Amino acid sequence: MLLLLPLVLLLAACRPGHGYYGACDTCGMRPMAYHYNNMRIVGGTDARHGNWPWIVSIQSYRLAGTGHLCGGSLITPQWVLSAAHCFGHSIHILDLRVVIGANDLTHLGQEVEVHTVRRAILHEYYNNRTMANDIALLELDRPVHCSYYIQLACVPDTSLRVSELTDCWVAGWGYTGFRSVVPNPVADVLQEAKVQLIDLHICNSSHWYAGAVHTHNICAGYPQGGIDTCQGDSGGPLMCRDKNADYFWVIGVTSWGNGCGRAYQPGIYASTQHFYSWILMQLRAAAHPTSRTWSHFMTTSSHYHGQNAAPTQASTSGSCPYPVQKLREFFTGVQNLLQTLRGNKA
Repeated sequence: MLLLLPLVLLLAACRPGHGYYGACDTCGMRPMAYHYNNMRIVGGTDARHGNWPWIVSIQSYRLAGTGHLCGGSLITPQWVLSAAHCFGHSIHILDLRVVIGANDLTHLGQEVEVHTVRRAILHEYYNNRTMANDIALLELDRPVHCSYYIQLACVPDTSLRVSELTDCWVAGWGYTGFRSVVPNPVADVLQEAKVQLIDLHICNSSHWYAGAVHTHNICAGYPQGGIDTCQGDSGGPLMCRDKNADYFWVIGVTSWGNGCGRAYQPGIYASTQHFYSWILMQLRAAAHPTSRTWSHFMTTSSHYHGQNAAPTQASTSGSCPYPVQKLREFFTGVQNLLQTLRGNKA
């Protein structure tokens, strides 16, 4: 019974909405937003520092100003979820840095961490013409330290009823005007806006996107337009509050849209729930390099590599994202303890 106790505590601590803010064992929590007691994205407003503590700015040394390229979401202490289209052939892994815990990209405080990227994994069936499977993972050079300003995002498995979520938000440092071309202003301060989820059948109707939206996409915005994600927001999160508790799920990755803020042309997002098994598979492959099943990926020593093998069955970890490594470490410790006890008895 004493040996089982740490396992029970581990599973309880890793659930969304539980645990200690300073440790990376929870997800979807917003300690600073709770402290504020409240809430350019096109049509958005300045977010308060710490409102969305899992959002990151992916930057390139080759870009002017802050170098902001795309957004992303921190889903484990060392992995960021983003969009595949952010990492085209002109972007090299050595040019990238990831800024975590920031609000104003021109004034990075002591709470901010800046990391380089060890590798980027793009979905093996990503299509840059149709924007199918527009999802990617970045491995950071080292794990982050969670704080009030840095937290992990919750990624939903198939048990979450995403269509029933109503309190949904987008955030990013992208263009803030209604046109998607320069000289639109790019936001230095993180922008946030509330959006509505829109049924895919409506989004794919003749006066909207006329069948261009994939089944693994999510539509969000407003029929009349006016509030939307735009260039520079790509890869960032579409976030919805859980119906029964005060934490958020990242249900989408900002992917594409026809212009910015147009009527009947809402933002299109890659569904994280749809790609949940793919995400788990990539993290497992990274943890066990000898059984590599990665898709297209870029590393510091090579740019693109081969195809992914057939997907394996994802483990059922409930609503706690990715506790596999912690469980593995726990059972290794138990085995070592049992071997020591056997040795003492002999």
